[in-house]
Amino acid sequence: MKHTVEVEVGGRLLRFETGEVARQAGGSVLMKYGDTVVLVTATKEDRIREGIDFVPLSVDYHEMSYAAGRIPGGFFRREIGRPSEKETLTSRFIDRPIRPLFPKKWSYETQVIATVMSVDMENEPDVIALTGASAALHISSIPFAGPVAAVRVGRVNGEFVINPSASVLEKSDMNIVVAGSREAVVMVEGGANFVPEEHIADAIMFAHQQAIVPLIDAQEELRKLVGNPKIAPPEPVSDQTLIDRISGTARAEMGEVMTTPDKLLRRDRKKALKTRVRQELAADYEGREKEIDAALDELEKKVVRSMMVKERRRIDGRAFDEVRPITIEVGKLPRTHGSALFTRGETQVIAVVTLGSSSDEQKIEALAGETFKAFMLHYNFPPFSVGEVKPLRGPGRREIGHGALAERAIKPSLPTNGQFPYTIRVVSEVLESNGSSSMATVCGASLALMDAGVPVSGAVAGIAMGLVKEEDEFIVLSDILGDEDHLGDMDFKVTGNELGITAFQMDVKISGVNREILKKALDQARSGRLHILEKMKNSIVQPRVELSRYAPRVVTIQINPDKIRDVIGPGGKVIRALVAETGAKIDIDDSGRVVVMSPDAEACDKAIGKIRSITTEPEIGQLYMAKIVRVTDFGAFAEILPNTEGLIHISQLEHQRVRKVTDVVNEGDEVLVKVIDIDKDGRIRLSRKAALPPEQKE
Repeated sequence: MKHTVEVEVGGRLLRFETGEVARQAGGSVLMKYGDTVVLVTATKEDRIREGIDFVPLSVDYHEMSYAAGRIPGGFFRREIGRPSEKETLTSRFIDRPIRPLFPKKWSYETQVIATVMSVDMENEPDVIALTGASAALHISSIPFAGPVAAVRVGRVNGEFVINPSASVLEKSDMNIVVAGSREAVVMVEGGANFVPEEHIADAIMFAHQQAIVPLIDAQEELRKLVGNPKIAPPEPVSDQTLIDRISGTARAEMGEVMTTPDKLLRRDRKKALKTRVRQELAADYEGREKEIDAALDELEKKVVRSMMVKERRRIDGRAFDEVRPITIEVGKLPRTHGSALFTRGETQVIAVVTLGSSSDEQKIEALAGETFKAFMLHYNFPPFSVGEVKPLRGPGRREIGHGALAERAIKPSLPTNGQFPYTIRVVSEVLESNGSSSMATVCGASLALMDAGVPVSGAVAGIAMGLVKEEDEFIVLSDILGDEDHLGDMDFKVTGNELGITAFQMDVKISGVNREILKKALDQARSGRLHILEKMKNSIVQPRVELSRYAPRVVTIQINPDKIRDVIGPGGKVIRALVAETGAKIDIDDSGRVVVMSPDAEACDKAIGKIRSITTEPEIGQLYMAKIVRVTDFGAFAEILPNTEGLIHISQLEHQRVRKVTDVVNEGDEVLVKVIDIDKDGRIRLSRKAALPPEQKE
């Protein structure tokens, strides 16, 4: 039996439907918003997965081509395979707010699948899928401490808009996804065009109060109608005697270990401590090594959090708002088009810029059709950056997510409206990592772009903020270490410059954050960001005036679209000859925009000159060196431009009377002529007489 709950969101009805489709899933909800339809299911295995210390949850978001009436590209013409970047990022942001709401000891394999089945190009399916994931879990038997819901918020002419349509979003100066429970915000992700902190906080709170709470109410109503009884999660097994014994034998040393500033030394000392404790307890607790390790991990968490809250100190001894030491070297790699080595504490990245032509743009196949990206930022995290040995594979969700965040952070600073006719690729190689490598990527990328001579509007910096909350007391940490991220309650990444924020991403491990915590984190992030920007400006103040001598030269000109066929020639003959003769790469689009690219500036100039000669329109009064192509009794036809001829009447050959045309000119001669008329049919009248110097007029 079908059950439906409707709620108004952003002036449109969002419908939750269940009971009619996908009935064998643990929980299924068909989400309808306008003509956008997303099916979300949540299912668990019946058997427990033994021997794991993490929640075995997988989240998959798929955009089906049929949803937009399209047949997918590629050889197989199928969607299911390697997910697109959009699908990967959406799967990731659905996962992040729901994963912390599972029981800690949940060990049933669980899967959430969101399938976009219809899309109207105005209502974005990603936030609908996140809310649907919560609803499917909420009505299932899976123990889930939800519900949560998500909306997108934009701002147009100073007014906040919930779930703005695609056309409205184009006018918005922010694009933020906010997820929350009834009580608080649990996740934020988005970008903005240098928007001040207080406006971002207002947007987040507006989304929570105006839209998220009604969506929570709708899910509660749906559960009352069709909710399944929740199964009891496995009770955590704890031996208090073992916990007390470990605390007694290891607490003091754990405190010393966790105040070791050097990451690798701290890791080695922690391993040594665990080995000692295992050996001491081996006789009494044989075969219970995992319990011992779990108790030690819990002791580590308690020691670090207590140290921060009660002793007011961090692992490496910094103040809560202090940024680690920063060193910068711009132009590190001599043959690349731009590079920067950015080191902050024990986190280090090298960012490298490569410039290309319009043919190097990335082709994106999406539900809305094919689009092209002229700016790409790719993030690589090799295992040696954390002292590990692992097989090198393609980018995972983490690498794609961090790269997308940094790309969103940098994009508002890039030139627009064709001011810089290059395709730009930035690659961030993480060389060392101890927290905040994505934010180091933002800083390194911004510096490398300036080193490459890309005319950015200014530098952009990023910083990662942490949180430790104990009852009513909380501490916000600036520039968090990896251990502080792991043991803390929040990871809040914020990027921008003096004017405001360009991108941010917040994940929390507690029930949520309120406005007080959010404001404190944003204000402290701004102070840290300005400090980092000052360090960056000490290395390079503005983009270099000239590109690297190894960078290709790109020149853009506009020609009459009617002349495109002349430049291309029959079967591409003319353009191929131009490329072969000059060595330049030439791209022409339907608007008449011609992009010429070559590592050699002279080759560019030569190609541009030849294209101009092909496409130049004759002008009345202009002089041209013309070639006589045909002689008649009444005059001579001369080519003044490629494929452009005009007539020199016999009366226009000399100042005096000419009896025979061949007395003055013959086929193949080159003579200077002047355009004296162009009629409405485009016929050109030329004069040799008008081009003769005055001293010859006798």
